[in-house]
Amino acid sequence: MAKKLKAADLRAKTSDELETQLLELKREQLNLRFQRAVGQNEAQSRIRTVRRDIARIKTVMTEKVKSTVEGSSSTVTS
Repeated sequence: MAKKLKAADLRAKTSDELETQLLELKREQLNLRFQRAVGQNEAQSRIRTVRRDIARIKTVMTEKVKSTVEGSSSTVTS
């Protein structure tokens, strides 16, 4: 996963795909933290990228939840 994730690409994915990708990124983040602690981490910038990708995925997931809640509440009141 060397390329930067884009919000538009993430919005096109399903919730299950987003959860899977989030889990993979969290594992990678854990491995990078261990490498940093041991002193073997050569890609310091990757830590920042992974952290931001995780935040980006969580943001898109929250947007999806809010849009489904708003969509269902508007049909209930109509």
